Amino acid sequence: MSKKTKQKSKPKQEQKIVETNDPCRLYLITPPRFEPVAFGETLKSALDAGDVASLQLRLKTEAGGYPDADTVRRAADVLMPLAMRYNTAFILNDNPELAAELDADGVHVGQEDASYKMARSIMGPDRIVGVTCHASRHTAMEAGEAGADYVAFGAFFDTATKEAKSRAEVDLLAWWTEMFIVPCVAIGGITVENAAPLVSAGADFLAVSGGVWAHPNGPAAAVRAFNQLFAELHKNP
Repeated sequence: MSKKTKQKSKPKQEQKIVETNDPCRLYLITPPRFEPVAFGETLKSALDAGDVASLQLRLKTEAGGYPDADTVRRAADVLMPLAMRYNTAFILNDNPELAAELDADGVHVGQEDASYKMARSIMGPDRIVGVTCHASRHTAMEAGEAGADYVAFGAFFDTATKEAKSRAEVDLLAWWTEMFIVPCVAIGGITVENAAPLVSAGADFLAVSGGVWAHPNGPAAAVRAFNQLFAELHKNP
């Protein structure tokens, strides 16, 4: 799912790197609870509608905890083949051991989950390991230097999907993009209507959940709208 050549997070002037300058891309996050077969049809319609770089399976119980491994396996059994069909990276949230068992494309770890070092040792050198950095420049620099495939900043907006532990400002994306070449993901309450400043600031990916699944015209319409926005802003930055 990378848009740029993977390097450690040293300032650009210290790297001999040519950036691809590709458009921003969509990073879908599943709803916290769903029936796998029924949601698989919804996902298929969304993936049919336009480019999706990655799909993160992020399940939670009604109490906000982690579901049992079999629940995650059942969901992955349905969703991962769909993601593969559309060349969409399949990322598992929080659990590198289960991600490796499922042969997922990658894992995303938060600050309260497995460390980046542990996740990388489990996933190996060739799979994606992304790291939540909230609004911390220091945390992002450490993750990038350690070898993370992307850093995730947020929340940028209010979100009903999960309780935000930090509020990030748009200039954080501009600073990161100016200084480093490790891709950055913007997350938190993102919709088609509020996404433009994040894209213009340099986000490589927008991580979206409710902004797609709860779109008033349906998920497929949301995916089309996001991709249209990315293309327009790439053409006329």
